[in-house]
Amino acid sequence: MNIQDLLLKDVMIMDLQATTKEGAVDEMIAKYQAAGVITDATLYRKDILAREAQSSTGIGEGIAMPHAKDSAVQRATVLFAKSQNGVEYDALDGQPVYLFFMIAAPEGANNTHLQALAGLSSLLIKPQLVADLKQAQTPDDVQALFAKAQAAKDAEDAQEAAKEAAQTAIATDDTKPFIVAVTACPTGIAHTYMAEAALKETAAKMGIDIKVETNGSEGVKHRLTADDINRATGVIIAADKKVEMPRFDGKHLLNRPVIDGIKKPQELIQKTLDSEGTIFHATEATTGQEADADKKSLWSRVYQDLMNGVSNMLPFVVGGGILMAISFLLEQTVGAHSTTFIFLNSLGNNAFNFLIPVLAAYIAISIGDRPALMPGFVGGYMASQATASVLSSKSPAGFLGGLAAGFIAGWVIVGLKKAFKNLPQTLDGLKPILIFPVLGLLIVGFIMFFMVNPIFAQINLWLSTFLTHLGAGNALLLGALLGGMMSVDMGGPFNKAAYTFAIGVFTTTKDGSLMAAVMAGGMVPPLAIAVAATLFKNKFTGSERKQAFANYVLGLSFITEGAIPFAATDPLHVIISSVIGSAIGGGLTQLWGITVPAPHGGIFVAPLANHGLLFVLAVLIGTFVSALILGLWRPVAKEI
Repeated sequence: MNIQDLLLKDVMIMDLQATTKEGAVDEMIAKYQAAGVITDATLYRKDILAREAQSSTGIGEGIAMPHAKDSAVQRATVLFAKSQNGVEYDALDGQPVYLFFMIAAPEGANNTHLQALAGLSSLLIKPQLVADLKQAQTPDDVQALFAKAQAAKDAEDAQEAAKEAAQTAIATDDTKPFIVAVTACPTGIAHTYMAEAALKETAAKMGIDIKVETNGSEGVKHRLTADDINRATGVIIAADKKVEMPRFDGKHLLNRPVIDGIKKPQELIQKTLDSEGTIFHATEATTGQEADADKKSLWSRVYQDLMNGVSNMLPFVVGGGILMAISFLLEQTVGAHSTTFIFLNSLGNNAFNFLIPVLAAYIAISIGDRPALMPGFVGGYMASQATASVLSSKSPAGFLGGLAAGFIAGWVIVGLKKAFKNLPQTLDGLKPILIFPVLGLLIVGFIMFFMVNPIFAQINLWLSTFLTHLGAGNALLLGALLGGMMSVDMGGPFNKAAYTFAIGVFTTTKDGSLMAAVMAGGMVPPLAIAVAATLFKNKFTGSERKQAFANYVLGLSFITEGAIPFAATDPLHVIISSVIGSAIGGGLTQLWGITVPAPHGGIFVAPLANHGLLFVLAVLIGTFVSALILGLWRPVAKEI
């Protein structure tokens, strides 16, 4: 596939009008949708912004490469856009962006597509190409410049391949320094290959031999062999996601974000040659991110570990919960002894049986990596069993005990790794197959059986009793609090804390009242923005109104994140109005005694509620209160 097959002339924007980051993204997405490259602008935009949230794709030197890979994309395409005056894009060098390359990759992109995208990305480190593109006037000019650059790169690659073949054929003790590197970014489309190209080009200029392994969308390419690693002076990891690390045990290693591979290749190579990287020990860390873990705040690390557990648990919650809720709905017509009811209900219950073990296991694996999986899983299972305690109890430790099991198992394995880090090398093989499994399980099991389960079983029992006898006034306040928390950060720690608490109560008591509160609270923000943009058109720009319309669907589906772009640009008005409306919606669900026996689904699971119409009314009241506050309070928009 040629570069011209990706850089379509009919999706180029030679005079981008937007002056803000959000405006530029929207203008390019609109072009994609008009050309039929994408079918769902909302989904594609969500994934573009999710990538930007990880780190800006404004890589500096006036270039930005927003990219996403999802089911909305119909064909692999690169949209070229040029701004005359520049766009403030939160670029890593703080400078305006003039050249944009918005990459759209289909969810099932084949290797041909991915290789072409990788090749295109690697060309953008050429300063002359960038300078020429800034002067390009027509789409034909752009295609011609890339064709010329690609031809030059093909010639360079051929020379390099011939040189490598000659070196392989001739046994020589070449004294040139040799280093190895790994590049990886979360989506594996652009930055991975730009970092590879920058490191290889800089190494050639410095007279250094380098081999770069890429962990991209098409898998691992140019995998480093044991001989490569042994010969290397040091290792450069330029990655924003996990890479295979134990193989670098004992080597000087620099661990940096992928953008440093693009922007600071000479610095990374020189520091590696000078052995400035710390000596990596596989027994102490197994991922690229853990080497810099001490730079993160304690809360950031705890939240990351917790979210790893919650995200892996959610498919069990959603799948099992909705099937169970459907079974209750069918029970009213087919009866409790029907095969249909028994099948759906038991299937949902079987999925629910894994909630706490999976939660604990993946919290543990986030902390202690793979050796922590088994003790975390068993600790979570013990938390779900009332009999797994030294004290007799009718209640298991439950969701809270599972959280504790995950963190305990993870840190137990971290402690064991440190305790046995000086084990003779001949005995290293015993650690993953004997020492960690046996001692990890023994320690975690002991703590759970004699300490965690007895304590948390009582807490869980008290919580169940408290919720059972909760007065109407207290229930209303709790519902309002949980509903409001769903809007504080719209998918962040407060939102996840409220949702996780409701799931914990749901799994323990099978009472869906608090699920009703958090679902109503989470539906309000996107719906309120959509309603406000409809009723108060002068308070929103044209592009905002178009984007807000999609929030009707997102809000009805209980996808709170649809409100994030609006909260990011106008946090004061959007967040405060959303919290008020969500608190009202959540409180009303408790005032009217509404329960929703499903953990997700929004309006589509309303028929499963005991008072479906009242649930819809609670959401509508919260939505219109929030929409009115936002519409009356927000200043008149200025069209760009």
